[in-house]
Order: sequence, then structure tokens, then C-alpha cells
Amino acid sequence: MKLTKIISIIIPVFNEKRYILETILKVIKSDTLLYKKEIIVINDGSTDTTLQVINQFLKSIANKDIGCSIKLISSKINYGKGNAIKIGMMKSSGDVVLIQDADLEYSPDDYPVLLEPFMKNNADVVYGSRFISQKPHRVLYFWHFLGNSFLTMLSNVFTNINLTDMETGFKVFKGDFIRKLAEHLISDRFGFEPEVTARISKIKNVKIYEVGVSYWGRTYREGKKISWKDGFKAIWQIIKFNLFP
Repeated sequence: MKLTKIISIIIPVFNEKRYILETILKVIKSDTLLYKKEIIVINDGSTDTTLQVINQFLKSIANKDIGCSIKLISSKINYGKGNAIKIGMMKSSGDVVLIQDADLEYSPDDYPVLLEPFMKNNADVVYGSRFISQKPHRVLYFWHFLGNSFLTMLSNVFTNINLTDMETGFKVFKGDFIRKLAEHLISDRFGFEPEVTARISKIKNVKIYEVGVSYWGRTYREGKKISWKDGFKAIWQIIKFNLFP
């Protein structure tokens, strides 16, 4: 009989040598309430020293009890964030599966608020919204904010759900629920966000919650990767996955 509940924390990473070690350490130390951590790092064909940094860290903890498991899956080819997340989902074993970006724009300090709807309300899905929170936000690009708001509104028109932040990087799911859904996901890159939202919205009686989270956005000089081109692609993906699933 399974007594201890597990949370699988998926960290897709591409060329994040500057942040990846700090991210892993913060995830290890994070408060996941009653859940035991299973950390799955997906190196998506990094061309810098990201993989070496991860391997060096794993060697340093090889004989230490850190209170959780860490699994590294590495590809020589950069297939994209969506593909990396799907791999992590399929390899996960947790009762809950959480996506953690490798660049710390989203803080592991917010895990308790993300997990609360699963413990108290039997949620199937929880989105961490940057736009309904009283927590600190780094002030950055107006056009990114406008683009995110437009994409969320367009997605809501098709899905008929009232999200405030469809593009959030903080998404959490019941384990069995998302592993079954992951078999049907086809977006390799940033199309993951509109695709998974569209597919979730079509599931009968699904329980979706949204909670406010902090946000520490990066500039392009600091390594931000998403661009206006991805925004235009997202418009087509919203239409595609809602009308032609």
C-alpha cells in the first residue's frame, strides 16, 4: 500500500549553465508539504556546459542522502521545451507532476500555494498565474504582457475557461491524469502551453484551479529565449488545437 505521496518535479533545460545548479538546489530545499520529491532534469541538447554542471553536481551528491531522488535524461539534439516536458511526464511516477523552469523566473518558494488545491480541493490541474498575485513581480516588457494577455483571452474564447495566464510556466497536474494526456501531446516547443490547455479544457468534469505566484522575469541579455515569433505561432496553435484536435 502506497503511504507516502510523491511529487515529480520536471525541469526542462537548454543552455542554462548560469542558473541550473541554483535551480536544482532550490528545488531540493523547497517545501512540498507532505509530498516526497522526485526531480527529473531533462537536458534538451544543451550546447554550453549545462550538462557538465549537472553531471558534476550529481557526482558530488552520489553518496549523500539529500532526501529526494534526482534523475537526469539527456538528449544530444535540441527538440524543444514541449518535447522535454512530455518526456519528463512519461518518465514520472508522482501523484502530482509539476513543471519548473530552469531559469528561476518561477520560484520553488511557491510550491505550497500550488499544491494546496490538490490537498484541499482534489484539483486535477493548477496554473500559477503571474497576474492575480500580490507577490513580488519584476517589472519588464509591456509588449510581452500585452501578448500574454491577448493569447490567454484568445485561448479562453475557444476553451470557455476563464484563465488569467495561459502561458504561465508553472503548471501542475495529477500524475495519472497528465501521464495519460501526455501520450497525445505533439508540440515540441513553446506550443506546449496552448496545446495542453486546449486538451485539458475538453475533458469532462476536469477541476482546474489558478493561484497567484511571484515572477522574476529575465531580459534577453540575461538569457530569455521566447520571442515575438513564438507569439505568432501560439495564435495558430490555439486555433489548431481547439478546432482541429
